[in-house]
Amino acid sequence: MATTVLIVDDHSAFRSRARRMLEADGYTVVGEAGDGASAIEAARRLAPDLVLLDLQLPDRSGFAVAAEITAATSSPAVVMTSTRDGSDFAAMARRNGARGFLHKELLSGDVLERMLT
Repeated sequence: MATTVLIVDDHSAFRSRARRMLEADGYTVVGEAGDGASAIEAARRLAPDLVLLDLQLPDRSGFAVAAEITAATSSPAVVMTSTRDGSDFAAMARRNGARGFLHKELLSGDVLERMLT
């Protein structure tokens, strides 16, 4: 099971909610980022087990960020999130190296664990 998490989202309120929820479920949030460039740098520096990655960031798409993060040797698992309907994005997320797509309303430690095993 992934235990350390980097949360990437341009909305600080979502990052705070996700942090509280994941920490309550036993995860350790090692960092947060609000844009793609910061996410890539933080993923390299912090080496989390999991990157929870928003689909749409201010400086680039989450798909591009996922592809760059997962291209590295021993890269973390990436799960993409959005408030949009995932039926359009799940396959695209996987093509860009992500393990899958999760609607933000469904986020929980249990759901992430099932996605990653």
